[in-house]
Parts: sequence; C-alpha cells; structure tokens
Amino acid sequence: MTDMTEAAATAPKRPGRLAEFWQYFSENRGAVIGMWTFGILVLLALLADVIAPHSATEQFREATLQPPVWQEGGSWTFPLGTDPLGRDMLSRLLYGARFSFFVGMVVVVIAATGGILLGLVAGFAPKWLDTVIMRLMDIILSFPSLLLALVLVAILGPSLLNAMIAISVVLQPHYVRLTRAAVINERTRDYVVSARVAGAKLPRLMFITVLPNCLAPIIVQAALSFSNAILDVAALGFLGMGAQPPTPEWGTMLAEAREFILRAWWVVTLPGLAILITVLSINLMGDGLRDALDPKLKRS
Repeated sequence: MTDMTEAAATAPKRPGRLAEFWQYFSENRGAVIGMWTFGILVLLALLADVIAPHSATEQFREATLQPPVWQEGGSWTFPLGTDPLGRDMLSRLLYGARFSFFVGMVVVVIAATGGILLGLVAGFAPKWLDTVIMRLMDIILSFPSLLLALVLVAILGPSLLNAMIAISVVLQPHYVRLTRAAVINERTRDYVVSARVAGAKLPRLMFITVLPNCLAPIIVQAALSFSNAILDVAALGFLGMGAQPPTPEWGTMLAEAREFILRAWWVVTLPGLAILITVLSINLMGDGLRDALDPKLKRS
C-alpha cells in the first residue's frame, strides 16, 4: 500500500489544459508561424493610426502612380508607392487590414451564433423539425457560396454591411451541421443521461451540459470561416458589390487598380499579397487548432 502511495506521489503530473493545448499546437511549425504572422498583422491594423504616414483617402495629385521606394522614381514619402488617385498604398493597406479583420470577426460571430443555436435545436428537436432545419441548410449549401452571397448582396444593395450579412448566411450551414452532429454524438453519453435523470431542463442540457463539449470542432471551423470571410468580402469588393470607394478595403483596391496592372504592378500586387498572407496565416493557424483540439489526432 505504501509503495503504491509513493508511486502515485512520484508520478509525473498531467499538464494543465492550456499547457497541453500549447504542446500539441506548437508541434505544428506552420501553425506557430501562422499565429505569429497573424498577430503581427493584427498589431499593424490596430496601430494603423500611428504607423500610416498619410490618411487612407488623402490624394496627392502630383504623385499619381508613383512606384515603391526601391524602384526608380520612388520616394520615402510614399514607401510602397501610390495608386491612380495619388493615395498612399501603405496607408491604404494598413487601414484595409482593419476592415478585413472587422469583417472576419463580425461574420464569424453572426454565423457561429446562429449556426450553433440552430444546430442545438436540430440535435434536440423532434424528427420533423430536425428534418426541416437540415433540408433548409442543404438548400443553402447546394448553391456556390460566392454566387449565393452575390445574389443576396444584389437584393440588399451593395455595401460592406450587406456583404457581411450575405457571407454570414452563406457560412451558417457549416456551423449548423457541425453542431448538430456533435450534439447527436454527445446526447447519448452517460453524463447527459445522468443530467436528464437529475431533472435538468432542456435549456440547461443544451447550453450548459452538452454545448461546452461540442466547442472544439466549432472553434476550428471559426478559424477557417474567418479566412473564408476575408476572401469572400474581398471577392465581393472586387466585383463592386462589397465595400464602395473610397473605402480602403483590399478587394475594392484590386478592382480600382486592375486596369493599371501592366503600368503599375504595385497597385494590384500589394493588396493581393496582403490577402494571400492573411488568409494563409489564418489557415495555418486553423490546422494547428485542429491538431490541438481534435481528440482523434492526439497521441495517447
């Protein structure tokens, strides 16, 4: 008995949840690089007022299509050059990051909130209501996401707000299906049955007993939805159905500059690179979150 007590005392302690999460997350080098890159981008967006050398909408007519500083004709006044209206590219990219991250957060919050609620209802609801909800989600998923968002924005009117609403509707079915599947898997487990026997009401079962155990795949989906939202709002902006000029949104910047792609490569390349780096860093971070949060991928 004493030997067993000593062995238990000397056994290594199981790491805390946060330490265990970081252990699995940090094993994915790409995820760590993506996290630091995303963190730097968020910091730049937050400090845009301090870092940006000019206003995002201020026009310098005498310096239209000025090249970046490292090219002949460039100037440190405009480190990344200017666009066709003489606006500073660096300033517009920094302020554009704010719009992109704001859109991503709002879309994820709206889509996840609505999707989780509908998924919980579908998971606990009678068969007929579950069927109605899931068939409605199947109808939404049967349309190409960008095309459906485009149709919704065309109905609501082109603006950044309507683009966010449209993208939220398009992304919502993923959360509904994911939450419903997790709820159906969890509701037959012993702890849920025990809560029912103990007299727990349905709202408590849904939001306190079951939902916390379904969050891991939802968090991963939220990270991927964040990058999809940034891509979709950039695509709608490029098509003229998202943010309207002179808003410094990356997709809108691409649309305004496409006719100058051969004369001034920087006005198209720089916003495109900003979208690429942001989406890639978020997707890499999402892979790390999946590795850290998915029990099936964890080694025993």
